[in-house]
Amino acid sequence: MSLRYNLRPSIAAATGLLLLTASQMSAADTPLDIGSRRELFVDDALVEELTGKAELRLHQPVPQEIAITHDSPWEGSASGYHSIFKDGDRYRMYYRGWNLTVEGGKLKSDGHPMFYCYAESKDGIHWIKPDLGLHEFRGSKANNIVMVGGPAGSMTLDMENAAFFRDDNLQAAPDARYKALAHSRKPNGLAAFKSADGLHWSLMSDAPVITAGAFDSQNIAFWDSVRGEYRAYWRYFTGGETTEKNWKPSGHRDIRMATSKDFIHWENQQNLSYADSPAEELYTNAVTPYHRAPHLLIGFPTRYIERGWSGSMRELPERGHRELRSKFADRYGTALTEGLFMASRDGVRFKRWNEAFLRPGIERPGTWFYGSHYLGWQIVETKSQMEGAPDELSFYATESYWTGASKSGALRRHTLRLDGFVSVQAPMSGGELITKPLTFKGARLTLNFATSAVGGVRVEIQDVNGKALPGFALNECDPLFGDTLERSVTWKNGADVTALAERPVRLRFALQDADVYSFQFTK
Repeated sequence: MSLRYNLRPSIAAATGLLLLTASQMSAADTPLDIGSRRELFVDDALVEELTGKAELRLHQPVPQEIAITHDSPWEGSASGYHSIFKDGDRYRMYYRGWNLTVEGGKLKSDGHPMFYCYAESKDGIHWIKPDLGLHEFRGSKANNIVMVGGPAGSMTLDMENAAFFRDDNLQAAPDARYKALAHSRKPNGLAAFKSADGLHWSLMSDAPVITAGAFDSQNIAFWDSVRGEYRAYWRYFTGGETTEKNWKPSGHRDIRMATSKDFIHWENQQNLSYADSPAEELYTNAVTPYHRAPHLLIGFPTRYIERGWSGSMRELPERGHRELRSKFADRYGTALTEGLFMASRDGVRFKRWNEAFLRPGIERPGTWFYGSHYLGWQIVETKSQMEGAPDELSFYATESYWTGASKSGALRRHTLRLDGFVSVQAPMSGGELITKPLTFKGARLTLNFATSAVGGVRVEIQDVNGKALPGFALNECDPLFGDTLERSVTWKNGADVTALAERPVRLRFALQDADVYSFQFTK
């Protein structure tokens, strides 16, 4: 699936070029200063026009191995809400341990309370569960439990949906280098935690720091280095009441955010809005700065839909268990979940792609269930399994969530090329993308792109009126072909674009059987 933009159809159809005079440019056409940062095509902020067969194409990650199986007695069938991040020379993972069963038409979750568990890896691919010796489970501390619920300050914590991160704020205190938000059931809200080592945790406030919301999903926060503030994103319902005394939600599930300077006092609470997407039930949000372009906030919300019983529903995996779950509540057997992708430049208004980013995939035991295919929070860069290939992005998503095929939940790794969420793409018949006016700093223009053996990419640099600048016309550009994360664009006179730096320009990309994922002016 793909989405095609054609934002200015009145522009000279004969040439496909923009022919605007400076006096016609509105305030919206004020050149965007991109400096030397990397830009991706995850929204239309830079896109003026697409012509020919060019379109913006959403890409999907590729399934890899099962990264970790939640088969310890304190983990169980309903392990979920994972947080994963790179921390120096190791990768850290935090996740909820919980067990759900249905017996006699009743949902049973009293096998043990919810815990938060910890795993780590040297490569993001092979994971271990260390014996931490921190919390007792059935008489033994030989486990990887890192946080437990219960009374804490004025709160009662339930450990249903905590989220953990490394705080890269240079002003963060040494004992707060790691932070987390955990759910307080009474009173309903989010509790703030800190840690010096990511293993030993203590409260930052005796009361919830955020209280306006439902919070019945993974509620996350992180340090936004570009804007110099903490940002939190959590679950709310668009109607009804969701307090510990009166739980009567209505409307639909959605996402709310706020900002903070100290992780304790939160302000600027706003509900997220979407550029061109319908109202949908969104469970998690998984918003995070993209590490290679941190001015872009990307999210991977989980879409939830109740499809009811039908011929196709009965053909999905594990029909018997699906019917068993429905005896408690029909939606537990007939609801489905999958991962979406969205992006924002202000953290409030998002371009949300309506096509699935992570589909449930080929039918097999443990899939196509409510609770499966939740993308863990944060993505990490890992080594490719192909010898000699560059690093790639790793995503982690739940499978076998509370199913009959397995008594244990699982987490599968998925991969995508760096910057590979969305590309501007054209077939062999060709297509072009022209950007809005922008200014840059740097000496070379580099692209992350892929072509076929006969395809190619060329770039023209124009003035704001759509006229090719001398020496940078399309017919002077050396065609680029190959498949690489970074290659300089060259023209007949070379690759140096220093003379155009800080001058308003447009970029014209001409593609044949090619994808361009990102571009950057480098020093």
